[in-house]
Amino acid sequence: MDTIRIKDLRLHGHHGVLPEENRLGQHFLVSLELETDLQPAGSADDMDRGIDYRRVIAAVREVMEGPPLKLLEALAERIAGSLLERFPEVSAVTVETGRPVPPIPEGCGGIYVKIRRSRS
Repeated sequence: MDTIRIKDLRLHGHHGVLPEENRLGQHFLVSLELETDLQPAGSADDMDRGIDYRRVIAAVREVMEGPPLKLLEALAERIAGSLLERFPEVSAVTVETGRPVPPIPEGCGGIYVKIRRSRS
């Protein structure tokens, strides 16, 4: 299977466990891998035979701007489910969601969750 990768979408959302995270919001990073057959679009050089990346990003943005979730894990699940529902030509999706600046006193380079979901 072929793969489309979309890396490091920087989106604003109101997700998190702390009340101030839900109130103020914060930036999240989202990276995706969509497993699909790219041969029809590539051979024909025809976007109508492939996946429109703008529609994929719009679907992710809808989840990010939707109702607040507490966990990165839940955010990743919601994004994966939305993509599998909207894009039947995708056989599996890998979603990585993260907070580049998490609200923890120790500080770190970010906290990320990565899941893979398929149509099985």
